[in-house]
Amino acid sequence: ILGRFIIFYEDRNFMGRHYECMSDCADMSSYMSRCHSCRVESGCFMVYDRPNYMGNQYFFRRGEYGDYMSMMGWRDWIRSCRMIPMYRGSYRMRIYERENFGGQMYEMMDDCDSIMDRYRMSDCMSCHVMDGHWLMYEHPHYRGRMMYMRPGEYRSFREMGYGGMRFMSMRRIMDSWY
Repeated sequence: ILGRFIIFYEDRNFMGRHYECMSDCADMSSYMSRCHSCRVESGCFMVYDRPNYMGNQYFFRRGEYGDYMSMMGWRDWIRSCRMIPMYRGSYRMRIYERENFGGQMYEMMDDCDSIMDRYRMSDCMSCHVMDGHWLMYEHPHYRGRMMYMRPGEYRSFREMGYGGMRFMSMRRIMDSWY
């Protein structure tokens, strides 16, 4: 298979009209009216329940998701998706206790299943991803809602629409996941 792609289906269990996506798609409503199942043929994707990469996020890797809505507890269907590029290099991210890179700072180069246990840090409100692609989770041990982080500065999770969320664990998206 050349390239990475995901196929979205209007109905559960890969039925109904479908749309093949090989790149980022900010608004799937122009291709289909609903989406209740998908199949990742290759690669990794972040899917969102709102257009323009907003709302709840979920990470999909190669596999079949015949009824992802009940699996994830979503009440809405996928509205946008982002392809996660394959990355083979070092990983580095700085997490900060407060917005605008304030408070305690810790530099991470590997997965962390609990920032409270590792750093005695009760909140993470901003970060700077220097290298690699990461998933940040609402709860320890990689549970709860998640957010995809690619290289860049994230000065305020609150201003990004994650005001009521705390990120308590972080995981690298590894090339072995593809």
